[in-house]
Amino acid sequence: MKPNLENWFEEQRDCFDIAEPGDGHELRFLNKLKETQVEEKTVKKLDWWKPLASAAAIVLIVFAGYATLKPANNGAELAAVSPEMAKTQDFFTKAIEEELYNINEARTPETQELVEDALIQLEALEKDYQELTEDLATSGEDKRVIYAMIANFQSRIDLLNTVLEEIESIKKIKNDVYEDQLL
Repeated sequence: MKPNLENWFEEQRDCFDIAEPGDGHELRFLNKLKETQVEEKTVKKLDWWKPLASAAAIVLIVFAGYATLKPANNGAELAAVSPEMAKTQDFFTKAIEEELYNINEARTPETQELVEDALIQLEALEKDYQELTEDLATSGEDKRVIYAMIANFQSRIDLLNTVLEEIESIKKIKNDVYEDQLL
């Protein structure tokens, strides 16, 4: 079979070679080849910048995240006063985190504005607490400052509890309205 196929191509060779390339075809081809080689060399020179730029961006993001998330603590925490105050601070911190979690779980489009307002108020209370930590460091464990810090924690928990109750109230009203529409 192979010799027959080769013989057939030899016999048909004149049918295949009917078109000749135009004048200057080889010169145009070589010019295009040179252009693509120049572009490839340029791209290869710039390829090492991409990983370097990516690494620099990652380092910058990590540094900025670390600097942002780790607050500058010029003051003394409540936990530094005594072991009992450390337990108190842990209790309040966990309670606040739990309430925030519950609020975020209960968040709906109807309660979005309420939650955002509560978060703004919570942020203001957090700023007040940061000022109290600075006051505690300068006052030398003044009891009034310690009581104010505990009151700040209680205010945050009260705020979050109130918001959670209002969210539940809104949900109940929404369910009652829905049930009335069904009847």
